[in-house]
Amino acid sequence: KNPYGADDGIEEIHAGGLELRCFQTRTDVKFVITAEPGTSDMEYVLKEIYLLYTDCALKDPFYELEMPIRCELFTQAVDNLIEHVEKNGPSKR
Repeated sequence: KNPYGADDGIEEIHAGGLELRCFQTRTDVKFVITAEPGTSDMEYVLKEIYLLYTDCALKDPFYELEMPIRCELFTQAVDNLIEHVEKNGPSKR
């Protein structure tokens, strides 16, 4: 049972040289990340991206649901998150 999102659909795929992880919200928004096999913190990153989505994209008056996320604030926040996790691990920001 997924306490944060939907309970159906792909959650992860392991393939040669690639790991894919998906987080689907209860409103059917899907966030997908890929990484090298054995990469830790993928679930943490997906949950943080979802929080950034709720803080940045959903508060953008020009964002429309079911459309691609084209919000510069969201993009910058995700870039900062990934940079932080690569340098420091999944500690609180």
